[in-house]
Amino acid sequence: MWEELKSICEQGNEEERQILELAVQAIRQRRERNSSFLSGFLGLKGEFVDENTYRFELPLTVFMHNSLRVAHGGILATLIDSAMGSLVNRSLPPDQYAVTTELKINYLRPGKGDKLRAEASFIHRGRTLVVLEGRVYDERDRLLAHGTGTFIVLKRKG
Repeated sequence: MWEELKSICEQGNEEERQILELAVQAIRQRRERNSSFLSGFLGLKGEFVDENTYRFELPLTVFMHNSLRVAHGGILATLIDSAMGSLVNRSLPPDQYAVTTELKINYLRPGKGDKLRAEASFIHRGRTLVVLEGRVYDERDRLLAHGTGTFIVLKRKG
C-alpha cells in the first residue's frame, strides 16, 4: 500500500492527489475534533446563523462529484442530513442526542461550481421527535436540493 500511495503522490493526476489530501484532512479533523471521517472528507465546519438555523459552507471537491462531474445526489442528501443533525444535536442538553429516523430529499438542479452551502432550520421541536428542514445552495445562491427530516431524541446511557 505504501508504494502505491507514493506512486499516486509522485505520478498521480491532480484529482488523485486531491483525494489523498482530503483523506489526510479527514484524519486530522477526526483527531482534532473527534468528528466522523466523512465530515473530514467533506470539510464540514459549521456555525449557528441564529438559535434556529445552522450552516455549513464548504468547497465542492472532486470527492463529491458523480461521473457527470456534478455533486452526487447522495452527497447533497448527506449535507442536508448533517446540517439538520448538527442543529438538533447542538440544541440538546448534554444528556440527550438525536438521530435521523426519516429523510426526504428533492433535487432541484445539478450542483456545480466551487462552493456549497447547507442550511438547516427547525419546523417542529417536540420532546421526542424533532422535524427539520434543510437546503443546499451553490455559490450563486441557487437552491440545489431541499429536504425534510425527522429526528428522534434519545437519552445518553451512563
